[in-house]
Amino acid sequence: MLTICKHPLIDLKLSIMRDERTKSKEFRESLDEIASLMCYEVFKDVKTINSNENIVTPTGITLPKVKLESKIILAPILRAGIGMVDGIINMIPTARIGHIGMYRNEKTLEPVEYYFKLPIVDNPLVVVVDPMLATGGSAISAISAIKKRGYNNIRLMCLVGAPQGVKAVEEAFPDVHIFLASLDEKLNEKGYILPGLGDAGDRIFGTK
Repeated sequence: MLTICKHPLIDLKLSIMRDERTKSKEFRESLDEIASLMCYEVFKDVKTINSNENIVTPTGITLPKVKLESKIILAPILRAGIGMVDGIINMIPTARIGHIGMYRNEKTLEPVEYYFKLPIVDNPLVVVVDPMLATGGSAISAISAIKKRGYNNIRLMCLVGAPQGVKAVEEAFPDVHIFLASLDEKLNEKGYILPGLGDAGDRIFGTK
């Protein structure tokens, strides 16, 4: 299933990120803000429960402290996925963070895994995070690696996606809900999203 997180503030900040004149600092800030805004959609069906703790309001009323029922693991695909983590943590500071190292072979466009580390948690909601969903290869490899470790409640959270990548992930994992800020037009011959926003990793970290 695919959900496009539509909001005027997301559209505004995404237009800043698409501009080739936008510098790394403003690019990172906009990415943080969009990731935070997307949380309202990505986690809107996560249930809350009462904890064993109580809180006392300024009016003297005692209430049970509320917490999320599901433990959340963020699994950013390195390196660009790191750029979305702070925005999510701003909204869910209790989320645990893993790392999945992938890079794309520029000739074959196939992903190559070089690192995998997730927190050990019972029955968590694992959210794979990557700004770009292009061919879908990296996302599929990351989700496969997560499932091999026994985690099955998985969502994919990306900034910009191409129809080809969405289709590939949906066909490989129909149980994984995909969340995008924008579904773009297509991929070019090099596998980059159009109109896209360039190489997200380079623009986040100021590299070439």
